[in-house]
Amino acid sequence: MSKLTREGLANARARAEAHWQQRWAGRQAQIIIGMGTCGIAAGARKAWDAFADELKKNNLTDVRLEQTGCMGLCYSEPTVEVRVPDMPPIIYGKVDAEVARRIVRKHIVGKLLINDHIFDRPANDAFGKKIADSR
Repeated sequence: MSKLTREGLANARARAEAHWQQRWAGRQAQIIIGMGTCGIAAGARKAWDAFADELKKNNLTDVRLEQTGCMGLCYSEPTVEVRVPDMPPIIYGKVDAEVARRIVRKHIVGKLLINDHIFDRPANDAFGKKIADSR
């Protein structure tokens, strides 16, 4: 097995970036709901239904709604990761049906963060986006 060189690493990074850009082509956002047993017990299915309903109400056919297993944040279930182009990935916790609807309206449509439900996010200086108020 050969050693990885700087050039090889740069090429691998460029290929990964091209792959990621291709995956995002034509997609506005991605919502990933933690559907492990702890998430389901905390109400993740109701959050899923609210996301699906709100996306339909807003005619957002280019938003991908997905599920995953446990995200390791059991204390904040149901947890949801939201990925929007040109924004950092955000993990929201304690996401019930009403919070799910707010995430669609404020984060997906309005490009604002729902500050009172963020459980994990990069430092504010890592991005120049506004943070929504708690309502």
